[in-house]
Amino acid sequence: MDPLSDVFSLLKVQSVLSARLECAGPWALRFPAYRHVKFGGIIEGPRWLWVEGAMQPVKLEAGDFYLLTDGRPYGFASDLTTEVLDGHEMLAQHIGADGIVRFGTGPTRTVGAGGRFTFDDEMSGLLLTLLPGFIHIRGASSHARSLHAALDLIRFETDQLRPGTAAIASSLANIVLVNILRAYLASDSRPVGWLGALADPRLGSALNLMHGDIARRWKVEDLAAAVGMSRSTFAERFKAGVGLPPLDYLIRWRLTVARAALKSDRESLASIATRVGYESETAFSQAFKRMFGQSPGRYRAQTRGINYRAPPPPSPPPPTLA
Repeated sequence: MDPLSDVFSLLKVQSVLSARLECAGPWALRFPAYRHVKFGGIIEGPRWLWVEGAMQPVKLEAGDFYLLTDGRPYGFASDLTTEVLDGHEMLAQHIGADGIVRFGTGPTRTVGAGGRFTFDDEMSGLLLTLLPGFIHIRGASSHARSLHAALDLIRFETDQLRPGTAAIASSLANIVLVNILRAYLASDSRPVGWLGALADPRLGSALNLMHGDIARRWKVEDLAAAVGMSRSTFAERFKAGVGLPPLDYLIRWRLTVARAALKSDRESLASIATRVGYESETAFSQAFKRMFGQSPGRYRAQTRGINYRAPPPPSPPPPTLA
């Protein structure tokens, strides 16, 4: 898989597409802190979005999408001068039998739908540390074409209750997340860090090579040659972009994959060690303990609620006869 798909495969993404929100007249709603990621799309009419302590209000237009990732309280408004009300209370009070939240009167009408993504807590840092606190994809952007179709589906799935809506909504939310990240990667405001490296043709190619064969005994010069760079230039550029030297990044990813396998798979430690590129179970255990503070066996037992007993030390060799 490509690196972004690789990360998603470990995140165990759970997504919820929440109620459609139709508002008119002057209004403002505040929502509390949240876990992981919030997202939304604007179906009709403008609205303002702000994140407390992080950014000035941003005007969203029909066709726009956004991601919020830093967990801070946030709010929406048609009028930034009106009284701010509790968003959860207003949604609970005004949700209709058809699942649509409607409130307010007046000529200014705005319609939107959003939701949230939550991830496996241990793995959530894989994505959340790669993202800025706010991503805004404008509907008029050339990179938002795939999101236009997603917005049409959101409009259709939220305008009334239909059989199978919950199943479709979950899959649709995942499609929205991936396409927002794709649009962000392709945008002129080049992301920083790992995502920025992924968008860089040469660094992205190197990441693809490592993720495509994590068990291979990669050398920095091999990666550099494969992407058409000198060893020193590649190593310097990779560290500046990703934040780690190439082989340190590879070790971290190997052990992250191993940790996910220990949590969910039944294969032996020796098999996992081989699969992620370690020649011996001992070398794997030492590297795992250095990174995560406990042995693979103890970690596996802990995640499964099993009392762990460390294996006995190897027996000394028998004495030799003189």
